[in-house]
Amino acid sequence: MRCDQLYIAGLGSWLPPALPVAEAVARGEWEAAAAAKSGMRSVTVCADDTEVPAEMAVRAAGRALERAGTDGSEVELLLHASLYDQGNALWGTASYVQRRVLPGGCPALEVRQVSNGGMAALFLASTMLSPGPEPGPGCGQVLVTTADRFCPPGFDRWHSDPGTVYADGGTAMLLSAREGFARVRSLVLVSDPELEGMHRAGDPFGVARTAPPGVLDLEGHKKRYVDRAGMSFSVSRVAAGQRDAVKEALADAGVSAAEISRWVLPHFGRRRLETNCLRPLGIDAECTAWEFSSRVGHLGAGDQIAALEHLVLSGSLRAGERCVLMGVGAGFTWSCAVVEVTRAPGWTS
Repeated sequence: MRCDQLYIAGLGSWLPPALPVAEAVARGEWEAAAAAKSGMRSVTVCADDTEVPAEMAVRAAGRALERAGTDGSEVELLLHASLYDQGNALWGTASYVQRRVLPGGCPALEVRQVSNGGMAALFLASTMLSPGPEPGPGCGQVLVTTADRFCPPGFDRWHSDPGTVYADGGTAMLLSAREGFARVRSLVLVSDPELEGMHRAGDPFGVARTAPPGVLDLEGHKKRYVDRAGMSFSVSRVAAGQRDAVKEALADAGVSAAEISRWVLPHFGRRRLETNCLRPLGIDAECTAWEFSSRVGHLGAGDQIAALEHLVLSGSLRAGERCVLMGVGAGFTWSCAVVEVTRAPGWTS
């Protein structure tokens, strides 16, 4: 999908202190061999129970609004995306974030597309901000937030999904139909529901429960699925979805891969990143945000927003340059957006 009037007006994140991987290995939380394969240097970890996901989203949103120079009164939709438990059962997390950061009563909705949640929210925002049948822009602004905290007893950030280390933190992106420091030139979501069972624990028609007993074991789910569906089928479908999303987004934006300055990829460990992204797409790691993601970890739905913020603040992405935001989520869905920075935003960290 080509985007004609979709701008990024503000970005923000709130990340807790980073725990060095070497320290986690020394404490026996992670095996040295696995740590070495991942290439991870640290991961952001909340220190205590007071740092809940919703509050992380609130802090990130406040920063994004401040950088955009607005109080949020023009926001007509808030979308909150998350992967894991938000801290309370049957609770409207999006409404909590809205109450804390926005002055109005716009719709506040939650997006549950696991690791692709932030990008899925961006896609939904684009439909709201697109010009209607009559001349002129769509609505004013949409605020996207993400937040997650991966903690016991249900989640082991080191072992629940080998190859990816899960991090705590919140992010926010303010989108506008009128102006911003960057323009989203294209945005594509690709879906393949044949792979839905890869992250499902068992029979979908069993007794309803909020979470499986014990520590979540995503690797076990994947293995059982691949044993049934076949390795060739599984690998080829996953590769095709990602390839199609990238190809379509570049074509819709009217650019080639050679014209992309930076690639923002999911915050996988280095081995998974090489296998799933770098080698298949012919991307040089030096053109990615790996230096940042290896110090942060996988932020659930928020990798793309946090990494884009880092590239802009660090000067690694400047006016006139383009970057690609890529996401993938269980289900399966793949996303790809081409973003062009049109001016230096003048922010400070």
